[in-house]
Amino acid sequence: MIDKARESALRILYKIEKEDGYSNIVLNEYINQNRKELNAKDVGFISELVYGTISWKLTIDEIIKKYSKIKLKRISVWILNILRIGIYQIIFLDKVPKSAVVNEAVNLAKRYGHKSSANFVNAILRKIDKKDYNEFFEIKNDIERISKTTSMPSWIVEELLKEKDIKEVQKICENSNLKPKINIRINNIKTNKIEVEEELKKQNIEYEQGILEDFLILEKVKNIENLDLFKKGYITVQDEMAGLISLVLNPKENEKILDCCSAPGGKATYIAELIKNRGEIEAWDIHEHRIALVEQNAKRLGVTCISTKIQDASKLNEEKIEKFDKILLDVPCLGIGVLKRKPDIKWKRKKEDVEEITKLQYKILEICSNYLKKGGELVYSTCSILKEENEDIINKFLNNNKFELQKIKLNFGQNIDDNKFIKLYQNEKNDGFFICKLILKEE
Repeated sequence: MIDKARESALRILYKIEKEDGYSNIVLNEYINQNRKELNAKDVGFISELVYGTISWKLTIDEIIKKYSKIKLKRISVWILNILRIGIYQIIFLDKVPKSAVVNEAVNLAKRYGHKSSANFVNAILRKIDKKDYNEFFEIKNDIERISKTTSMPSWIVEELLKEKDIKEVQKICENSNLKPKINIRINNIKTNKIEVEEELKKQNIEYEQGILEDFLILEKVKNIENLDLFKKGYITVQDEMAGLISLVLNPKENEKILDCCSAPGGKATYIAELIKNRGEIEAWDIHEHRIALVEQNAKRLGVTCISTKIQDASKLNEEKIEKFDKILLDVPCLGIGVLKRKPDIKWKRKKEDVEEITKLQYKILEICSNYLKKGGELVYSTCSILKEENEDIINKFLNNNKFELQKIKLNFGQNIDDNKFIKLYQNEKNDGFFICKLILKEE
């Protein structure tokens, strides 16, 4: 009898690899299609195996290389992922007996390979012991050590070392593998913190106060979209650092505000909540299906001051020049600050992508700055932590345009450069983000 959860994780990982899919999309599709056969415990274990195996893939593959005489590219995708799932459990999970891991992996190898495949899987997994972790890798230098032991591509390590020392980079990379906390934002249009906390207590859901007033951090909760609090629009899921961006914008009632790259609408709906639904917010995105996400979120939360528009932020819309009091510009980025939530990013991004994405970011900033009224304010942000995507873009823009950095008054966080740049690196509770505020000089 093959374990249902492990087989499900295997099938999901196979599809992700063969179709170059994103883990959250493939995982959710699989669970929805097989919901009748899976209980809550199964879903939790499947998610653990999928995200954990993807996040630690580089490290796990280095371990396989040490014990396998067959090169990785010659191992079938099915068998390779059976090994990956097995090694992830042996090295990174504490409550799963090694004997059970090996037996289940061998059973899977028999079904998805043949007898010699099962013998191959059995031989490798039996050799692996958690206590030998630091002996698994051949290491030549600090970059290779950090890369192999934290499952971080070496090019990202090299980029981070341009501005941080070895110990700091090591910590950032370690934090990128932590399990993300579930942050919720309380929707003050429909409810208040006291009501939400009372309901959470009734349902025995543990929580703690976030750093920001409107946010709570939940413990041990699954399928949050099924909670009545979520369905009624009393709460939404949003990382605190993403919420901080809307706070830095400091929106006021009756202002005209533009969110240039809005989907799925977390920041735009928070702006609406901060201005008590009194004002005008335009939410743009390049794709119709992503605009639909903004509209769905706004409807659930009872937000009525958002209007949506399909608009490419990298192309000038002359009708919108000097029309907005404030602009939020959360540009497309490499996403190196959110690897805890999106581990696929590590394997899909390449070093050459830095040059391409920074050209797009600068172009969007140049174009969207035209939409700001004189004296207006623009917040530029990314969920990335590379200097090229952040400080370098802003400094270049300031040299070429009549803007200046505005001091950020919020007394918050780490690595604040004279209160002008907020750069937050991923830690136990939050993702990594960059935020700054620009003001258009009045002539």
